Amino acid sequence: MKNKLLLVLFVGCFNSTLTNAQAVLKTMNKLPDTGQHNSYTSSPGEDADYNINSPSYILQNNNSTVYDSVTTLIWQRGDGGEMTYANAQTYCDTLTLGGFTDWRLPSCHELFSIFNHDRVNPAIDTNYFGYTLAEYWWSSEIQYNDPNKVWVTNSGGGVGNHPKTETLSAGGNKRFHVRAVRDVNIPILINPHFVNNNDGTTTDLLTGLIWQQYPTSDSITWESALLFADTSTTATYGDWRLPNIKEIQSITSAAIGQPATPSAFFPGLQSLKYWSSTSMPNFTQKAWYLDNKFGITTYLDKVNKAYALCVRGGQTTTGLSNTTSSVSFDVYPNPSSGEITITAKSTIDQLTIMNEQGQIMDSIFPNSSKVNYSLDKTGVYFIEVFSQQKASIQKVIISK
Repeated sequence: MKNKLLLVLFVGCFNSTLTNAQAVLKTMNKLPDTGQHNSYTSSPGEDADYNINSPSYILQNNNSTVYDSVTTLIWQRGDGGEMTYANAQTYCDTLTLGGFTDWRLPSCHELFSIFNHDRVNPAIDTNYFGYTLAEYWWSSEIQYNDPNKVWVTNSGGGVGNHPKTETLSAGGNKRFHVRAVRDVNIPILINPHFVNNNDGTTTDLLTGLIWQQYPTSDSITWESALLFADTSTTATYGDWRLPNIKEIQSITSAAIGQPATPSAFFPGLQSLKYWSSTSMPNFTQKAWYLDNKFGITTYLDKVNKAYALCVRGGQTTTGLSNTTSSVSFDVYPNPSSGEITITAKSTIDQLTIMNEQGQIMDSIFPNSSKVNYSLDKTGVYFIEVFSQQKASIQKVIISK
């Protein structure tokens, strides 16, 4: 059933892997949803049946930067244009934008996080990220066994490893662009990354998701993979589902390969193809999958066969009709001379105040549905309210 109940297991952290498969650097607060809302099958468990950490962006600094309120990363809105990989590194290291100089080249996981898989060419929300001529975007990660190949995302919505020489500036015939990113919060080291639960499952402490250690014994069609996940009872749990393409890509590491997932925690995974629940919106007979040889994401006809690995966790209910991703709250008065009142329909678990650059100015835990707050300086601020595993952001203007 599409309304099957899930446990709340999301701990709210995710990001790029380090060389040690048991240590990860947390730069993203949460793993964003793919943004896929359209349904492409009557079978339960497709991507559109789950709305987990919906993408949420705020334009800042005269629309030159984008704050991702799910990951808490700040992105360059447009990109820096086509250039070689070496120049892309230098570009980010020397970039001054929005009054900041701490820009860097993003990891592949970070680049993949801003994709919207209900959009095509580019698979990105152009209301926030400006349209460019890019076919690919450079990441900071080199293929583990080939220093001449770099991990990149492509405008179609996938991830792949490509030679540095493919871009125009290096003598190739493709357009590899650069988009810089910066951290709002200081990244911290998470160790360990994975935990063996000794019941055929593995917990990812970075995303809070729980994974089966073993996939289906045979390759199956996409529809069969959805049904398999919906009826799976591994470790006596009944809320397994087929992961979306961002989720299954999140357990790979650019530091390893053949397979791209750590064998100690996923002993059943080989260098094979593994279905995601995410469809291709422009070719609805196709779905995204993970090629676990190196960690490439691409697509395949749904009637073809691949393996299914199930995941659980992330939200309390399934089905968009039963899931609300935002909190309803009011800020009054707005504009204000300094004193504001935040009122929500439910108890506010956490209230975060950010300035226009996305820097956190204050964070409190009211345990009340009404909060009075004072802002001393004029300017634009963003109020983020967390309540009952949901979150919303509103802009407030302080004018003395």
